[in-house]
Amino acid sequence: MILMVTGSGMKPSFLVKVINLAHIDINNVSIESIESSGKLSRDITISVLRLDKIHPVISGNKWFKLKYYLQDAKAKGYNSILTFGGAFSNHIAATAFAASSQQLYSIGIIRGGEPGSWSHTLLEAKANGMQLYFVSREEYNVLKRAGDSTMLKKFGNNYTIPEGGYGALGMKGAADILKIVDTSFFTHIACAVGTGTTIAGIIKAALPQQHIIGISAMKNNTGLSAEISALLQVDSLPADFTLNHDYHFGGYAKYTTELLCWMNDFFSASRIPLDFVYTAKAMYGIMDMVAKDYFPPGSKILMIHTGGLQGNLSTKPGLLKF
Repeated sequence: MILMVTGSGMKPSFLVKVINLAHIDINNVSIESIESSGKLSRDITISVLRLDKIHPVISGNKWFKLKYYLQDAKAKGYNSILTFGGAFSNHIAATAFAASSQQLYSIGIIRGGEPGSWSHTLLEAKANGMQLYFVSREEYNVLKRAGDSTMLKKFGNNYTIPEGGYGALGMKGAADILKIVDTSFFTHIACAVGTGTTIAGIIKAALPQQHIIGISAMKNNTGLSAEISALLQVDSLPADFTLNHDYHFGGYAKYTTELLCWMNDFFSASRIPLDFVYTAKAMYGIMDMVAKDYFPPGSKILMIHTGGLQGNLSTKPGLLKF
């Protein structure tokens, strides 16, 4: 596969006024075009919205999903944030850093028992002041749906952010992603999907002629469509949205040797780093769909790089070249 990557030269057209987070820089965001030879051409272009550039920790969609929650917490006078995630959750790492930079305490409810060896994510969250509670998967599933009920009061009087930033405020923030630069000329916009919050925001913000594609990072996540519908407050998902479940590579936070080798090849050709949890699966899926003639000739595809590169630190040293 021969790839050529070029910068678009487009600069952000606006910056949403929110609570300042240290070192967040929307001006770093760029669109980089990937051009290929052979069958992948067919007058099809693939471009990447480099949200991973805005910050090494609160990168990609994390900042967008968190910003309105943080505003709301401050406005309501809270001094502590409580949220949920797994041992490798980008959301946990990002929330810990964001809360710390806002002089807020943070609590993380972690799915599963305490591991014998903590992941980089957990260590980073702790270093940023997050107090971690490890609960069974059964208890976790109950607690994460508890909202602001008395079940969570045992952890104190905290402002609760749902798992992955799921909710109306997270979706509102995600909708701002398409306002950073001009994305009106793209025919398709694709993104990895976890909770469905980001893709719901993209669906709301996209133009009528644009087709949205979500690539699920989870295996057999049959409830995902309903979660997205609930966010959008619709009975059925729009016709111009496709949710693909074929590129999970074994399940959430799982990978194969094939995927890691492909990530290395992609980086060598493009200089764009991807993470194995979300963005690598999304980009692999897009390119495979192009190769299988899913997209009509002349399609202009925008892949949203949702950041989360810290997840790669859980792989063995030397497996990835970046």
